[in-house]
Amino acid sequence: MILAKSEIEKLVAENPPLIENFKKENLQGAGYDLRLDVLYKIKSDARLGINSRKLPEVEEICGDVYVIKPNEYYLVKTVEKVNIPSNLIARILPRSTLFRCGVYIFTALVDPGYKGALTFGIKNFSNYEFRVKRFAKIAQIVFEKVEGKAEKYNGRYQGGKVI
Repeated sequence: MILAKSEIEKLVAENPPLIENFKKENLQGAGYDLRLDVLYKIKSDARLGINSRKLPEVEEICGDVYVIKPNEYYLVKTVEKVNIPSNLIARILPRSTLFRCGVYIFTALVDPGYKGALTFGIKNFSNYEFRVKRFAKIAQIVFEKVEGKAEKYNGRYQGGKVI
């Protein structure tokens, strides 16, 4: 079951709030529009093995307007932080304006118990530069109920770590 606006508002009023840095005007009928805070450029190689991984080095990109050139890929960190209770998960979806511009985001499931800012990928698939202003709404988060007892997230990105 996907949570409607009224349920999200109730959970934002709790302590800890479901969404920190919440803006009421970003609340939609069954989700919330997330804002871009920081872009990170990948600066090194990476690998994922069976029992080990090597994450890339990243460089924070500063500015009020970000320019994503054709075929460029970055990591995005959101303004909002979430506090996902043990009975919810969240999915992050692109806003339609992005794909209408040839840009797409790459996301993962947000597990029960995750706390922190959200990080996901963004790539410009078009042949043209894509300009996006810092704090622009670029994605929507949707919350879903989990049936049964869920194990809380305890992974390396807890607290909003980018890498």
